[in-house]
Amino acid sequence: MRDIKYLQLLAKSFPSISAATTEIINLEAILNLPKGTEHFLTDIHGEYEAFRHVLKNASGVIRKKVEMIFGHTLRESEKRELCSLIYYPKEKLKIIKQREGDDIDDWYKMVLVRLVSVCGNVSSKYTRSKVRKALPQEFSYIIQELLHESSAEPNKQDYISSIISSIVSTKRADQFIEAISNLIQRLTIDSLHIIGDVYDRGSGAHLIMDILSDYHNVDIQWGNHDILWIGAASGSEACMANVVRVSLRYANLATLEEGYGINLMPLATFAMDVYGSDNCSLFKPKANEDEPIKSKHIRMISQMHKAIAVIQFKLEGQLISRNSEFEMESRNLLHKINLERGVVEVEGKEYPMKDTFFPTIDPSDPYKLTEEEKEVVSSLMHYFLHSEKLDKHMRCFFNNGSLYLARNSNLLFHASVPLNEDGSLKKVKISGQYYGGKSLFDKIDKIVRKTYFEDRFSSRRLMGKDYIWYLWCGPCSPLFDKAKMTTFERYFISDKETHKEQKGYYYYFKDNKEVCEMILKEFGLNEQQSHIINGHIPVKTGKGESPIKAGGKLLVIDGGYSKAYQPETGIAGYTLIYNSHGLLIVQHQPFVSAKKAIIDGDDIISETTVVEFNNKRMLVRDTDIGSQLKSQIEDLMALVNAYRSGEIKEAF
Repeated sequence: MRDIKYLQLLAKSFPSISAATTEIINLEAILNLPKGTEHFLTDIHGEYEAFRHVLKNASGVIRKKVEMIFGHTLRESEKRELCSLIYYPKEKLKIIKQREGDDIDDWYKMVLVRLVSVCGNVSSKYTRSKVRKALPQEFSYIIQELLHESSAEPNKQDYISSIISSIVSTKRADQFIEAISNLIQRLTIDSLHIIGDVYDRGSGAHLIMDILSDYHNVDIQWGNHDILWIGAASGSEACMANVVRVSLRYANLATLEEGYGINLMPLATFAMDVYGSDNCSLFKPKANEDEPIKSKHIRMISQMHKAIAVIQFKLEGQLISRNSEFEMESRNLLHKINLERGVVEVEGKEYPMKDTFFPTIDPSDPYKLTEEEKEVVSSLMHYFLHSEKLDKHMRCFFNNGSLYLARNSNLLFHASVPLNEDGSLKKVKISGQYYGGKSLFDKIDKIVRKTYFEDRFSSRRLMGKDYIWYLWCGPCSPLFDKAKMTTFERYFISDKETHKEQKGYYYYFKDNKEVCEMILKEFGLNEQQSHIINGHIPVKTGKGESPIKAGGKLLVIDGGYSKAYQPETGIAGYTLIYNSHGLLIVQHQPFVSAKKAIIDGDDIISETTVVEFNNKRMLVRDTDIGSQLKSQIEDLMALVNAYRSGEIKEAF
């Protein structure tokens, strides 16, 4: 009876044998198309220009398509110009129109034919229906005709030529070039996976989130820096203080002020009043080429940096004290400072402090905020909670993201799975219950979502906000998984032994094939055919380290999009590409600028390594979507049989 009721519902969409069998034929045809190309990126850290260019050139795929289509029929300079036009059509057209002058119409006709050839190639693996849905509305019919009619046929030559001539004569060539170039970019990347850390360091995280919020097919696995912003937007004062501190550390004011309208003036006023006599040299911001700082502003930013750091340590101390389950009492260090002697005790040993000017710390109650500090926290929190743009971007994380994703035989998560010393899954205590492996990830995902959408005055939300902060720096957090975060020590203690952050066991087992296969099995994947894909820990490529671990079972693709990491990695990022032929890792060199790409046709220099090659090309039927389509076909066949047996009547 349940089956009949389900088939009766299905019959409303497919009311006849003809309708059902037509859909079966359509789905069977889709199953035999090549699988769409997936692109995996991680640890973008606000590097907007490099990220945008990697999307525009599809990690070098578009350049390869142009090379394959035109080969030796075009000069190298012409191929560079065509690629640059596809990446930045509006900007490139301005330069070309000045160069061509009165001959621009001839150039238009030539380049339109080339663009249609590229578009035809990148759209060939999709159904006409899918391509049609991606077409820009105003040129939909024209592009369909150009893609599906061949000028090689004698009866169609004049027809195709007439369409192209009309585009030019009606002065619509510029708009058409922009439309078809954007279509090429969209079709080259079928789906985009962001494996964490959109935020912090670089100044364009809000611009990256604008792209992701409107992207045609994207998922985001939350990174530790992302979870910090989620916590701040959820109302966690400790997360908010960390967000502001990290932003000031890298002089990343654009994301806070211009991106989200966070008014830092209350913090600036407080910092100048309290730390006006202090040069705060330990808190001088790190250089940021994208957002140069005037020398007169460095002192003010340094003072703001110190002010929010002290506030952060106080807020964290309060949070740790009310959450004994976190077992982080050793991270409370303010009460271990001896201001008279200028030392601090860490793990039973005293260390000289580089700075002892703490006018807001009361030795008798060091974690208590002053009234002025409370006002600063309240003011900043107000802006975080009422920023519409920030709320939109956080909802993008929830609508398109999660802590992990299992898709097409790949397990995606940002950092780690907490393990024991023997490589087994570690059980982590949350609200009195223990969770490990997949159950831990599912529990955390649930806590984070409920916290963001919970009533702001709910007592459960306080626990959730505190736990989100724990995810940022807690020893058993799968987003951190280190013994401690030594922020205090790095600021105030010279001895670098205190700066060390002991990594969890996952990082020591990342080259162990058996452990990786155990994790894949835990998340329901075939451990023989699947892969784990991570970011978080930069791969020191320049020193010979490989992103391919555990015999290919684990791929760590943090190659240093962030400029802060590039001296360490020796490159400027990785993209992992999973197409119908197999897995490829694309290694990127530093991106100079969009301006150079537009004017000179400069591109990111990329080097491709084949991780896995399939002798038999992967089809849609081999993917997760294919499994869904096959299930739909089975249901439709059952409906057809019900029609033919008379159990359900056709609606003619």
